[in-house]
Amino acid sequence: MRTGHLLETGQQVRIVCFGDSVTGVYYHTGNRRAWCDLVGIALQRLYPRARLEMINAGISGNSTADALPRMADDVLRHRPQLVIAMFGLNDVTRVSPDDFRANLRQIVQRSRQVGAEVVLMTPNLVSAGDGKRPPEKVAAYAQITREVGQELAVPVTDIFRAFQSVQTTDHRAWLGIMSDSIHPNLRGHKLLAAEAVRTMTGQRVSLAELPVLQPGLPRVLARLQAKETVRIIAMKPYDALVGPALQKLYPGAQIEVTTWDATGKSLALIEAQAKALGWAKFREQPNLTRPDLYVLAVPADAGAASEDEFFHSYTWIMNWSLSFNPPNWDCLVILPSVAQPDQDQAQHAAECLAREVIQGQDLPWLQRTPGDARPTAELLGEALGALLEAPKP
Repeated sequence: MRTGHLLETGQQVRIVCFGDSVTGVYYHTGNRRAWCDLVGIALQRLYPRARLEMINAGISGNSTADALPRMADDVLRHRPQLVIAMFGLNDVTRVSPDDFRANLRQIVQRSRQVGAEVVLMTPNLVSAGDGKRPPEKVAAYAQITREVGQELAVPVTDIFRAFQSVQTTDHRAWLGIMSDSIHPNLRGHKLLAAEAVRTMTGQRVSLAELPVLQPGLPRVLARLQAKETVRIIAMKPYDALVGPALQKLYPGAQIEVTTWDATGKSLALIEAQAKALGWAKFREQPNLTRPDLYVLAVPADAGAASEDEFFHSYTWIMNWSLSFNPPNWDCLVILPSVAQPDQDQAQHAAECLAREVIQGQDLPWLQRTPGDARPTAELLGEALGALLEAPKP
């Protein structure tokens, strides 16, 4: 692709990622970055001289029929060198196969009219649990995407098949790349981005490690710096610890803490609590005062009937505790060992599983490292200090 030469020679390259909620930045990945950002990171690793501008034009709920009317403003006006388009999951529910095919053709043709190259991406595989999007119907729309790519000589990144390969070969890994029945989590977005970059360049790049986002708690930092009240919803025992820790870092800070008592509850019940306390509540009642931080500390004894249910409930505890879009508040996840270093075998196993789920999101999290016997309050204070550091120039 011509774009590869521009990247290699250090010329300005503007890439627009055009799609639905899988493309946009939402709670599914942790609310701060998605596959569009990761494509930029991967390309920068492959082409150190690259001068990249990544533009995310993903909007939740969009089908190709919704996207075409906004294409001039959200895509073409940027005069991109490359457009990466990923649609299908919403088209499945309300756009006919023939219209979907015609709309993809228009996206390609209109992008080319402004001199942009195009990469099409198939929709990702979904779980059978989503009644609106049967996997076989999503497969049919993925096939249409492949056919349009072949017809118009456009490269196609086959995300559907990449996800299908994971699902059929490793059930645990499949659980680990999905935020819900439709949307990939950040781990899934790493796969999306790596496959897109391989389509563009023919090269594989690892996204196992990503640059740490700084500050880790941007909303809290902004409120503290502005000397505004910081409102926190915190699970026990951090409801009693987080205020003093922040006031030690920012003397005089005004902190209001609401206790979230998850003690003695199953993961399913804590998930229900999260829904009642989280973004659904604020979408239904937008005039309510929003929190600035959720501190999640799911107890070690909070169990689930199966590994699948553990992944589902723990993921949704995090999902509900994030804002839908844009990021209106922060979230910190703390593993049980921080407050309970002496764990039995079952608790340790649950912590390991919880860590695996947490790492599927792009959230700051805290654990106690082996051999570290410091008090919980000290560990929390140190972590908050690091998370409130502004990015270095």
